[in-house]
Amino acid sequence: MARRELDAAGITDPALRAAYTRCRQLNARHGRTYFLATRLLPVERRSAVHALYGFARWADDIVDDVDRDRTPDERDRTLGRLESDLAHQLHTGGAGEPVVRAVADTAARYDIAHSLFSEFLASMRADLTVTDYPTYADLRTYMHGSAAAIGLQMLPVLGTVVPREEAAPHAAALGVAFQLTNFLRDVGEDLDRGRVYLPADLLAAHGVDRPLLEWSRRTGCQDRRIRAALVAVEVMTRGVYRAAEPGIAMLDPRVRPCIRTAFTLYGGILDAIAEQDYAVLHTRAAVARGRRAATAASGAARVVEARWRARGASPALTARRPALQRKGQAG
Repeated sequence: MARRELDAAGITDPALRAAYTRCRQLNARHGRTYFLATRLLPVERRSAVHALYGFARWADDIVDDVDRDRTPDERDRTLGRLESDLAHQLHTGGAGEPVVRAVADTAARYDIAHSLFSEFLASMRADLTVTDYPTYADLRTYMHGSAAAIGLQMLPVLGTVVPREEAAPHAAALGVAFQLTNFLRDVGEDLDRGRVYLPADLLAAHGVDRPLLEWSRRTGCQDRRIRAALVAVEVMTRGVYRAAEPGIAMLDPRVRPCIRTAFTLYGGILDAIAEQDYAVLHTRAAVARGRRAATAASGAARVVEARWRARGASPALTARRPALQRKGQAG
């Protein structure tokens, strides 16, 4: 599959193919929902999406350093080297860290603004020192780089049927919606890393603060105040999804099934959180395997329909032809 994607994208250089393959592996390993949706894209665009995800994952892993082997200063220096490598690759190309080489090649192929990568890395650097956000406005500033910028990086790869600037606010909103979903799902894990991404003023409105969250995480006990705050975050997040949704119709028809599938699967995480009574401090919510499969199958059917429409043929009529041929042969 990886070879087919690279061939379709016209990526022939062996070292560059290896770099894109590395990004694909990162996507498959860490981004189950994202990777599943990506497989519904036109084959020639998948490698670029893998590169964008792979770079984001690489930077995020530097910041989080799950094994805690490096101090914040060491992680800051590593992130600085990544930023320097990216700047060099974006302007000159050539050899370098494979993930960086792939994303720089994608930026060149699709004319992605370099500033979007700088904004992303600025938010990643904030994670080294910032541990909470007093207001939603503060959080939105962070998410502009960490999430909205990702949506805007994706937009040239996906393509639009309207001027790109018209679709851009919706693409940015979708990135934010996905990240807010992750923040809500991962409250407990983020707390273990010393971070609270949910706005402090929203939590305080329901009588919640960091010590209460830490107590709940430590003891496994639930609290009605925490539940009320998490419900409020869910409501806020669904509002961002509603702001993002009109942008799907602005995309190239062939990529809409992919984004619709991602939209549905990520929204399904919110459903799973509600079904588990907002116990995100004690368990990780996930979309049930059967629902994931059904959503992916529905997306695949929409992909087939979109491709036949692009060719000017009727999928219903064409689907009947093999059966008619077999009937004739049997007779």
